[in-house]
Amino acid sequence: MTLYVSGGNTIVSAFASGRYRVFGETLDIALGNCLDVFAREAGFKQRKGMPLGAAVEQSAVGGKTLISLPYVVKGMDLSLSGLLTAAKSLLHEGKYKLEDLCYSLQEHAFSMVTEVTERALAHTEKKELLLTGGVAANKRLQLMLSAVAEEHESKLNVVPREFAMDNGAMIAWTGALSYKHGCLTPINESHVNLRWRIDKVDVPWAK
Repeated sequence: MTLYVSGGNTIVSAFASGRYRVFGETLDIALGNCLDVFAREAGFKQRKGMPLGAAVEQSAVGGKTLISLPYVVKGMDLSLSGLLTAAKSLLHEGKYKLEDLCYSLQEHAFSMVTEVTERALAHTEKKELLLTGGVAANKRLQLMLSAVAEEHESKLNVVPREFAMDNGAMIAWTGALSYKHGCLTPINESHVNLRWRIDKVDVPWAK
């Protein structure tokens, strides 16, 4: 079972019958985008070695009060846009400490993805859980998923940060595997498909 959380994706998936099947996903914005937008709104600046999401994580460590925010899980999917809008509104009202808002934003967002991931684990009975994507570096998210994995007798694996970001080598390796296994596309038929979903791609090299 894989939880892929980044600026562009929030997907819970697992390999089955030749493809990666989606068991849950965001209905609107991705988790990484949610954190980044709030960080910019709060005035955080991206620095070398400190992405915007990491700045939110660092600030959240000092949070002590859990502020009530929208929590939207619909079946196996989740929605983060209402959570972001509410957090931004409270930020501009100025009634709460920034640390408490960062803490509350994280707790609500991470609880949502953790709930969906736990349901998928319970359904598939997978014995390994992989956390990947830019948000995978967040220690609080790792801790929450570790508890879920332990509850379901699964092992949590976290992709090292250097391999969880945008990665040209990863794309090239996937292309090499595709070629090796006969997944070929003539040049005149090749194009960029921004809506090409992970569950529409055959993966003959995976067992």
